[in-house]
Amino acid sequence: MYPHERSLVKRLEGKPFALIGVNSDSDKAALKTVLAKENITWRSFWNGGDTRGPISNAWSVNSWPTIYVIDQKGVIRDRDVRGADLDRAVDALLQEMEGKKS
Repeated sequence: MYPHERSLVKRLEGKPFALIGVNSDSDKAALKTVLAKENITWRSFWNGGDTRGPISNAWSVNSWPTIYVIDQKGVIRDRDVRGADLDRAVDALLQEMEGKKS
């Protein structure tokens, strides 16, 4: 998913959008190498090296990847959308936000 995530971050640069990752890899040093190699420029949190770590437990995540689209009020608007569906969900939310600014 890294290529799509990179394109999404680039396309939405300057917009009120943030991509946040959570990673459960057991080797934190190796993870840092992968994040650098894959040019991951967005914030990525470490889940303690376990899929049952504190972040996945708090968010009731039991499958990977799990994707949440969250609005500016912290409300989950979409879950597990990928590819073009993810783009549409994010774009619709941004349009809604921009419409409310007017």
